[in-house]
Amino acid sequence: MSSIMTNAAAMAALHTLRSINSEMGVTQNRISSGLRVETASDNAAYWSIATTMRSDNNAMSTVQDALGLGAAQVDVAYTAMESIKDTLDEIKTKLVAASQPDVDKGKIQSEIAQLQSDLLTFAKSATFSGGNWLDVSGFGMQKIVASFTRDEAGNIALGTIDVDTAKTALFNSDPADYGLLEGEGNFSLGGLTVGASTASEFTPAAAPGTIELDGFTGPLSLALGDSIEFEMTYGGVTETIRIDGEDPALAIADAAGLVTHLDTAVAAAFTGFTATENSGVITITTTTPTGAAEASPVTIENLRARPGQLDILAIDITMVNDGDLAGLVDGVDRALSSVTTAASDLGAIKSRVDSQQDFVSKLMDAVDRGIGQLVDADMNEESTRLKALQTQQQLGVQALSIANQNSQLILQLFQN
Repeated sequence: MSSIMTNAAAMAALHTLRSINSEMGVTQNRISSGLRVETASDNAAYWSIATTMRSDNNAMSTVQDALGLGAAQVDVAYTAMESIKDTLDEIKTKLVAASQPDVDKGKIQSEIAQLQSDLLTFAKSATFSGGNWLDVSGFGMQKIVASFTRDEAGNIALGTIDVDTAKTALFNSDPADYGLLEGEGNFSLGGLTVGASTASEFTPAAAPGTIELDGFTGPLSLALGDSIEFEMTYGGVTETIRIDGEDPALAIADAAGLVTHLDTAVAAAFTGFTATENSGVITITTTTPTGAAEASPVTIENLRARPGQLDILAIDITMVNDGDLAGLVDGVDRALSSVTTAASDLGAIKSRVDSQQDFVSKLMDAVDRGIGQLVDADMNEESTRLKALQTQQQLGVQALSIANQNSQLILQLFQN
């Protein structure tokens, strides 16, 4: 039925044209934005996932920056540690040189003092962005943000690489703790010697024999790891007589206090020997020589102080004897070993930071690719679709034009 009131064909053609125009608008928007899902109305689920992942990727970008900052801090600390290790090597060499006879210890000490200043300068200069892992005030954990994670429940967490400054700090201004190059203070044996040289002996006969350690003035503080020791030989047997430090530090005020500990140590090593003291002279006596031991000399040698942890900055060789120099060489060598271990730890941390930086960069790229799979428009498909819609639009306009001509045809019927 034809009607001049209702043009059904025109209505259908208009509806089709509107639909084509709508689809054309969607396609043009995808082409201009490059996104298949730009707003929540396009696809709520994909839009939600993409929005969350973009936010997480922004957080990982910040993690990447934090890793860069951490890498710089590690590099600065490691560079300083290398210089400090080399300087400790030089100090050790100077101490060995000072052990030779007829050297001017004062001049060598002047060189050591310059090297000591270098150690402190290197440690204090190892600062990046206000952080210093070699010169600290109290030990603690320094954290490098290394990862950003979200679990299946949506809970987020930050992963860190922890750096324990107790393992890297060379100096600590907190009086309760010591850095790797610090100790409770270097000590000598307070002038304690064995006779006039580095060894002394006597041969007991029927009467008691004595051997003297002269001139101890004290005081002496032995921290845990510290010791004073010497070798004692009697009857063909050599034992190390040693007084070990304690925690808290063992305080030996004077010769009488030293005898208390020596008496225990000597008696534990050799039966029948005791230690006594008279005006600072410590005498080790045997009262029971028997058999072949009667003709065997008692020898004491290699008297030395061994600090468990040396205060490198307090080394002063101008007044020390050869035994104490040996202890200082040993202490510097142990400090060098500690610094080497610390440098190794920093190297391992640096390697881990570099690895984490590479991983975070690759992970961010993977997340971007995943987001793209969800929301990016296929430009080949969209361009082809646009061409088809443009053709459909032209046909729709033509169909609407034809439908609108129906009323003109009815008018012609009345005119005829």
